Amino acid sequence: MTLTRRDAIKVIGGGAALLGLGAVGRTLAADGGAADPLKQPFSLPNLTYTFDSMEPNFDRETMEIHYTKHHAAYVKNANAALAGHPELADKGAEDIIRNLDSVPEPLRTTLRDNVGGHLNHTFWWRSLSARGGGEPSGELADAIYRTFQSFDEFKKRFKDTAMKRFGSGWEWLTVMKTGPLRIHSTANQDSVLAEQQIPLIGLDVWEHAYYLRYQNVRADYIDAFWEVVDWEQAGRNYQAARAAYDLA
Repeated sequence: MTLTRRDAIKVIGGGAALLGLGAVGRTLAADGGAADPLKQPFSLPNLTYTFDSMEPNFDRETMEIHYTKHHAAYVKNANAALAGHPELADKGAEDIIRNLDSVPEPLRTTLRDNVGGHLNHTFWWRSLSARGGGEPSGELADAIYRTFQSFDEFKKRFKDTAMKRFGSGWEWLTVMKTGPLRIHSTANQDSVLAEQQIPLIGLDVWEHAYYLRYQNVRADYIDAFWEVVDWEQAGRNYQAARAAYDLA
């Protein structure tokens, strides 16, 4: 299926054609009437799978704590921080992150951490599927081969970059505005949105994402990710990114 630019905006979300995250809340929603978690007041997205559906790769306890404690804390803290700032009340999560430079400190850091954490996690849940794994297909597969020469080389480089992320952060496969794919790591809850990149897949490499199941062996956790990553969704993200950037 070929997406028009208008279709891409619908997939990527609202007026956020360059962000790659805007539709995440709606596509995660269990029903069409659910609130958009990327609009204020922020809320946890409804999931389309159960906490135990990724086992044995991602265990139930970690998934539940990750969602109900860690992600929920970002939502709570973001809403609390924004409560006293009516000038930001009409801003969605993407708009806030894109325009952090216009926000004075210390609010800027608070929003980077908590609104960024909400955005990243919302995208994270959408990157997973109980029927995931395997390899990408179609245009995304072609792009990966053009950029990295093989799928195995892509996975090797993705893992290497994720392993080298010191401390906490995220690992991404993104589309740059000029067209190429990029393997990219961000620290803490920093967002790729600030660099005008559209994410295709994301991997949370904070210890809370894997420590109960994999202890300190991040490498095993990264390997397990390939068994649950949703390549169909990543392919839709890629189509939307190409349309949003008017890439031939």
